[in-house]
Amino acid sequence: MFENLQDKLEGAFKSLSGQGKLTELNIAKSIKEIRRALVSADVNYKIAKEFTDKVKEEALGRRNILSSVKPGELMVKIVLDEMVNLMGGQSVGINIKANPGIVLIAGLQGSGKTTFSTKLAYYLKSKKNKSPLLAACDVYRPAAIDQLEVMGKKINVPVYKEMDNKDPVSIARNAIEHARIHNLDVVIIDTAGRLAIDETMMTEIRNIQSAANPTETLFVVDAMTGQDAVNTAKAFNEVIDYDGVVLTKLDGDTRGGAALSVKYTVGKPIKFVSTGETIETMDVFYPERMAQRILGMGDIVSFVEKAQEQFDEKEAKKLEKKIRKNKFDFNDFLTQLNQIRKMGDIKSLIGMIPGMGKLTKNLDIDNSAFNKVEAIIFSMTPDERANPKLLNMSRKRRIAKGSGYNIHEINMFIKQFDQMRKMMHRMSRSQGAGDLMKGLKQMGR
Repeated sequence: MFENLQDKLEGAFKSLSGQGKLTELNIAKSIKEIRRALVSADVNYKIAKEFTDKVKEEALGRRNILSSVKPGELMVKIVLDEMVNLMGGQSVGINIKANPGIVLIAGLQGSGKTTFSTKLAYYLKSKKNKSPLLAACDVYRPAAIDQLEVMGKKINVPVYKEMDNKDPVSIARNAIEHARIHNLDVVIIDTAGRLAIDETMMTEIRNIQSAANPTETLFVVDAMTGQDAVNTAKAFNEVIDYDGVVLTKLDGDTRGGAALSVKYTVGKPIKFVSTGETIETMDVFYPERMAQRILGMGDIVSFVEKAQEQFDEKEAKKLEKKIRKNKFDFNDFLTQLNQIRKMGDIKSLIGMIPGMGKLTKNLDIDNSAFNKVEAIIFSMTPDERANPKLLNMSRKRRIAKGSGYNIHEINMFIKQFDQMRKMMHRMSRSQGAGDLMKGLKQMGR
């Protein structure tokens, strides 16, 4: 995430290395590079200029202050603070206090509205103890209702639909009444999008909003579209005056322009970000955490929060006992892989660890990298999974045939597993996150 912007900003800060203090000359040089970095990240020039002017003013104000902090480090801190302010300063919650709370989801086609609607339902159910209802109001895209139903079943959230009704306004009204009757306290209305902004789409979403009277209207936008995303957000806001923005696909080739510009341009906060396809890959937007990630500092707070969500204290104690007795087996390994997968996109997770951001730039790894490991383990018998010592050559040949991998790959995986097992036994679960990710990456090859 934001690798190119990180590199360019790092270059700007490096221009201050070896300098004894901030001066007008080195500040001006650094500011010029920062502005170029922002513009190349698809930040509007006017915004980039205003941002760097503030950074310059702050830097000039601190140039004569005696400090043990190096000039480059001081500039990073100034940029961080201004970046946090640019993105809104603090996180802003969602308004679902009414009964039922009504959340209207709007956006262009392909922005990820339906997927986000389901993620939001899962978030409200699992973290806010709510009973949500998903309302299928996209009556144009044939697969939209089916998609919402499939995803709703996956998270055990009901979906309200009317297959023969082509009026999204009445469907929205009926969904809200259905929620009241069945004591469901949040209605999430998934609306239709279009390939471009048009008057028909705008009129329809405005009519749905008027009829549903939502407590919260969220605009969903694809972060990979950069400045176009900001322009679209502005056009939608002029029509429906929404309450907040959702940035999707932040795990893609995101330049950073949307994240940095939308709050300034529209005046509405970014409330959520989505970083993957799995249901858990949605987060509340924290400006400071995002600024830290943009500047390559990682986001250890979010990383720990994601780990804690998958942490089962009772199971962890059982696992610790097995590791200490050197009884860690393939079943345990599969369980750990599944927990890591639930935390989200692997590459994004590594980028959250301070000091690991650079590693993700050239790291070709995603959740599918574990498919090979699973294929090998699933080709083992239950006894073999529970007792790795049983794996002699004849058993390995059978596993190779069953998994579709050659005997060399089977031997490599078992060797790496044995090395990891021994290391975990020696260190009693005290290894660093970097070592763990490195081991998993090697096994996924």
